[in-house]
Amino acid sequence: MQVSKFIVYIMVGFNILLAGWLALYMLYDPESWYYFVPGVTDTGMYNQHFIRDIGIIQGFIALAFAFGAWKPSRRVELWAGATLWLIAHATFHLWEVAVGICSSSVILRDFPAVSLPAIFGILATLWAIQQAIASSNRQAVAGIRV
Repeated sequence: MQVSKFIVYIMVGFNILLAGWLALYMLYDPESWYYFVPGVTDTGMYNQHFIRDIGIIQGFIALAFAFGAWKPSRRVELWAGATLWLIAHATFHLWEVAVGICSSSVILRDFPAVSLPAIFGILATLWAIQQAIASSNRQAVAGIRV
């Protein structure tokens, strides 16, 4: 139990740090972010408004994972909501490859910042659901004994 919790918190920590860093970087210096991240310049012209919009989303993702880590009773909803966006983002990147907008080499290049957070979010959310069910079952058994 403790090992799985530790691993989940490592994954959640990764998502908090990555999304938090992206939020700050994209909001503070969108043009530098645009030229710094590999492949971004291949996806379209620089648009500071769009980059900052995504930075705001990354900020909410970081906050959702952080508050979920801090508040177990809200964890499932917070982590699931953030993970849905991460899944949509990763799926969009895969779709771009599937329809020929990008070459398949971008899958590996984008994996650490696009697919991995989604995978970590899925695993963490499934773990949180399992913990919520176990807690509910313990409460039901305790209620029967009283």
